[in-house]
Amino acid sequence: MSMEFNVPPVIFPSGGNPGVNPGIAGANLQQRRVPTAPFQPPRPSSFSIPFMSFDMGPASSSFGGPIGVGGVSSASSAGNFEDEESLLDELGIHPDQIWAKTKSILNPFRVNPAFHKDSDLSGPIFLYLSFCLFQLLAGKIQFGVILGWIVVSSVFLYVVFNMLAGRDGNLDLHTCTSVVGYCMLPVVILSALSLFLPQGGPMRFVIAGVFVLWATRACTNLMVAVSDGVDEHRGLVAYACLLIYSLFSLLVIF
Repeated sequence: MSMEFNVPPVIFPSGGNPGVNPGIAGANLQQRRVPTAPFQPPRPSSFSIPFMSFDMGPASSSFGGPIGVGGVSSASSAGNFEDEESLLDELGIHPDQIWAKTKSILNPFRVNPAFHKDSDLSGPIFLYLSFCLFQLLAGKIQFGVILGWIVVSSVFLYVVFNMLAGRDGNLDLHTCTSVVGYCMLPVVILSALSLFLPQGGPMRFVIAGVFVLWATRACTNLMVAVSDGVDEHRGLVAYACLLIYSLFSLLVIF
């Protein structure tokens, strides 16, 4: 036997939950508003990276004219490059002048002072390095000693020469250093020959004396010729040069 129950229909209000005041429901909706996204600047329609943008114009605009004009400009730039000086000339190193000055020392009786009017230090530095190299092959590490003696010898000869010349002396330190350095050529040759000579014995001293006289005569002639008016003091200048190159020869002998 079935029983029937009459259930009344449940009616919800159209404005929200049942039993809730419409004013309170509106306030809750305002509090539970969905948060908006943070501010973002508007992006351009055409996005591009500045450093990767290339302006490819027509080929004629890059040359600024027809092909013939571009060929003329390239030829002129190539001509300007050929007219530039070499790197050695810009550094003040002239191999032809160094070779001419070195050859003038080979004959101590006919030294040409015209080449040594224009003084330089490239040749003396080359001879200094050669002398140090030959001494190193002989088992003598004397780089600092030789460089110091060259500086002291140049200053010594410069002071002595100008004291003898007085007011007429026109020799500067750069020229004096250049002359002393180029006249080191006989000592450099002596250092190379000493590698093949027996240690000790009178022959070694005799050969060293010959090369010292060679360097002394060449340096004296050049010093007198480069600076005018000191011919009467040639003997004193020769004595100073003899002391300088005897000092260098002692490094070779001992």
